[in-house]
Amino acid sequence: MSINKGCELMRVLITGCQGQIGCYLTEQLKSSHNHTVFALARNDLDITDRGAVNAVVAEFRPIIIINAAAYTAVDQAEVERELAYAVNRDGAKFLAEAAQQVGAAILHISTDYVFDGSKDGEYLDTDVTMPLSVYGASKLAGEQAVAQACTKHIILRTSWAFGIYGHNFVKTMLRLGASRDSVSIVDDQFGGPTYAGDIAQVLISMAMRIAKGDAVEYGVYHYSGMPYVSWYEFAAIVLDAAYAQGVITVKPHLERLNSAQYPTLAQRPKNSRLDSTNIRTHFGIEPSDWLVALQSLERYV
Repeated sequence: MSINKGCELMRVLITGCQGQIGCYLTEQLKSSHNHTVFALARNDLDITDRGAVNAVVAEFRPIIIINAAAYTAVDQAEVERELAYAVNRDGAKFLAEAAQQVGAAILHISTDYVFDGSKDGEYLDTDVTMPLSVYGASKLAGEQAVAQACTKHIILRTSWAFGIYGHNFVKTMLRLGASRDSVSIVDDQFGGPTYAGDIAQVLISMAMRIAKGDAVEYGVYHYSGMPYVSWYEFAAIVLDAAYAQGVITVKPHLERLNSAQYPTLAQRPKNSRLDSTNIRTHFGIEPSDWLVALQSLERYV
């Protein structure tokens, strides 16, 4: 638990500060001396404890709460349903209620898994949701709870996040690429890989607009990387870049699989393409160029 005191252009409480996006949020906000940042990890604040959440928020009195805490073990959620809902729905609700009590805005991270992936083309932020998994359903329930509990809310749906922190597809590919001659990857699921550092920067940009008192349209926004690819294509690009940069010395052979050949406990959407038009229109934010984030892969190892 740590508080970084600045000259307070913005007073921000971050939950899940040791997660993949939370690490970038904390790093980027604390690099500026103009914000007071209260960054909390799971051990610092159990967001499923309503009393603890209320006490922390009432004492710190943030202008912005950024909820980067989540249960993200997609397959394990099928087994640990109650825990997934406790974190992704109830914890989000408690944070939003506490934000409402102190007049703060809450920025809440959600996922492409709220959709079933059956649509042709990109998903708009106004499209009907229909999750296929417990993880997706628990995240959707969290979205709904946040929207109901706090007037000033932004729900940011994103997809296929990766970065130097935590567990993610890029780090898995680098590990497998260094240890295997052949790797099999699903080629019939499509989406936009999104650099977690860019997600953090988008959240901070939105928070700054709110803190400065600019007119903001609250609600749901989509933000993901471009270009869209399959998991197979993503893997090929990562391994090509890793080989070119000397991160791996031999490229493994890639085998294509379809979803039926790679069964998992949780069903994944085959189409996770998120349309980012709305966030561009209202905030001037462009899609993440995830290829740029692969230029220094030695940082991921």
